[in-house]
Amino acid sequence: MLLLALAESPAAAQPSVVILATTTSTQDSGLLDVLVPLFEKRSGYTLKTIAVGTGQALTLGARGEADVVLAHAPELEAKYMAEGKLLNRRLVMYNDSVLVGPAEDPAGMRAVKEAVEAFRLVARSGSRFVSRGDNSGTHTLERRLWKLAGVEPKGAWYIESGQGMGATLVIANDRNGYTLSDRATYLAFHRRLKLAILLEGDRPLVNLYSVLEASPSNGPRVNAAGGKAFASFMVSAEAQAVIKTFGVEKYGRPLFVPVAGIRFLGGGLRPPSEPPPEIAPAGYPRRRRGWALEGRIPSHEQR
Repeated sequence: MLLLALAESPAAAQPSVVILATTTSTQDSGLLDVLVPLFEKRSGYTLKTIAVGTGQALTLGARGEADVVLAHAPELEAKYMAEGKLLNRRLVMYNDSVLVGPAEDPAGMRAVKEAVEAFRLVARSGSRFVSRGDNSGTHTLERRLWKLAGVEPKGAWYIESGQGMGATLVIANDRNGYTLSDRATYLAFHRRLKLAILLEGDRPLVNLYSVLEASPSNGPRVNAAGGKAFASFMVSAEAQAVIKTFGVEKYGRPLFVPVAGIRFLGGGLRPPSEPPPEIAPAGYPRRRRGWALEGRIPSHEQR
């Protein structure tokens, strides 16, 4: 009887639901629609997805309200790792952000090659700019670019949507304004938009997506085993193969580049061994002390 009671108790039963907190770009692009069913089939877990800004996704993991996090804000991720709230960060993939806006380009953004200078042109011209304003990875990058440009964005020309990337693109389109978007979401929405890519390929615009496991100490509801299972799945050969080709059939190009196996090391990145050319990310040249992100990244047309 005692053994039967233990077997039926919550402590003895392995939780079957895994909660993933992730950035909206992985949801809006459709990538999770492909990966989630595959994970559930392979693992036997049921995955529940919470798609929010990266900042909120990381907070959910740190509070024990999510078991695993897929995000793209390395500095913010490092903060939660230092606090012991999130563990075992592993790179999954990357894409890049692009500056998009009206084809007539009233700010003259096409004339420059650096994102910081493009931001200065928007501010000087008073052209409308729509920000996500949601503490997401994209919003964090945007704020960094404004700071580097020496601009405090405010006034009638600057609009904060407080929404995800897809909704922000739609608002920028309706208001005939500029915005900063990850490329994957822009491509997923571009057929319904008049916005054009006006600047791409600058070094600061690289988005590194990592998977992080919630610490079991974050609370009794954390499914540590399930979180680890999903994290391991995302860096598996099977998931990386899906990521490598995702988007090709619909858009003629991949929306993300898989980079599992490359590890954070100090200020840069280093692979445990030399990866094959199709996995090694453009923009991470080999150096004696590892791999570091430097220089301009190629546009998708150049890859």
